[in-house]
Amino acid sequence: MSNQSSNSDQKDPWSGSKKPAIGLDRILADGLARCGCHLPGGSRTGIIMLVVLVFSGLGMWTAYYTVPSDSVAVVQRFGKYLYEVPPGLHFKLPLGMDIATIVPVKRQLKQEFGFATPGANDPYQSPRSRDKKRETQMVTGDLNAALVEWVVQYRIADPVKFLFEVREPAETLRYVSESVMREVVGDRTVDEVITVGRQDIEIEALDKMQRLSSKYVMGISIDQVQLKNINPPLPVQDSFNEVNQAQQEKEKLINEARRDYNKVIPLAQGEKDQRIREADGYRLKRINEAEGDAARFSALLAEYRKAPEVTRRRIYIETLQAVLPDIQAKVIVDQQAGGILPLLNLGTANLGTPRGGQP
Repeated sequence: MSNQSSNSDQKDPWSGSKKPAIGLDRILADGLARCGCHLPGGSRTGIIMLVVLVFSGLGMWTAYYTVPSDSVAVVQRFGKYLYEVPPGLHFKLPLGMDIATIVPVKRQLKQEFGFATPGANDPYQSPRSRDKKRETQMVTGDLNAALVEWVVQYRIADPVKFLFEVREPAETLRYVSESVMREVVGDRTVDEVITVGRQDIEIEALDKMQRLSSKYVMGISIDQVQLKNINPPLPVQDSFNEVNQAQQEKEKLINEARRDYNKVIPLAQGEKDQRIREADGYRLKRINEAEGDAARFSALLAEYRKAPEVTRRRIYIETLQAVLPDIQAKVIVDQQAGGILPLLNLGTANLGTPRGGQP
């Protein structure tokens, strides 16, 4: 009991007795002795060697770094910017003298507003829990409310400006995006925001965000602004859904009409062109025939003036040659005979057959 009381007196922190200080070399020596290890050259020399080895290993460990293929590294020495290094294995001064900050300049980053993608690594990609609902609530130009969700896709164009010009560039971009979207939505009616004005909102918001990013020297290039879900407040959501369905039906009918138009009009255009070509061909044919007939009549007139009787007979004979082959029954009557009996039947069906029909 006396031993226990004496030990408790020595361990009492409020007692006035003081313990002798235990050195670092004694602690390391005791620890190595418990592990069964012995330091060469005495305890103090061995401890110094151990400390040197530890610092050497730590220096070697912190002297090299690897830059991914989609990134660059910005190197600082005692806080001062030195240079950028490309992807690959590189070395720097160890033990915090040089700091290499990896910046993903070839990767497309994004920020989401009003919703969050599960498993996102970037802390600025998704909104904070307290801001998720607030940042979607907007007032349109006709003093109506709308719940707007959108995504901003961007790249780091200048890593030096991204790191040193603005304290928190990614968070600043969130503030800029929210401010611009509220301004753009506030210039339009709620019908335009929910139905037909989405593309115009995306284009205008992208332009204004890029101009503000350049103005604030953020080193960011914005690639795309994409609207996601845009809904009216819950009390009027059913009515707006009906309007949206009617708008979609209208677009469907317009597309069907355009499809029919594109199907019928080319056929009608082709038929029209064909009719025009046929009419042009017929016109040229008739003109050529008329010109040929006129030339032939002019030539006959010239011949007729030279020899009227001969030309008249030739015309008569040529006319008979053109007309008689198309006539089935041909009867020639002698005009000098007093009756109709003297005749010459030239019909091919009656040649060699007597009048009674018997051979």
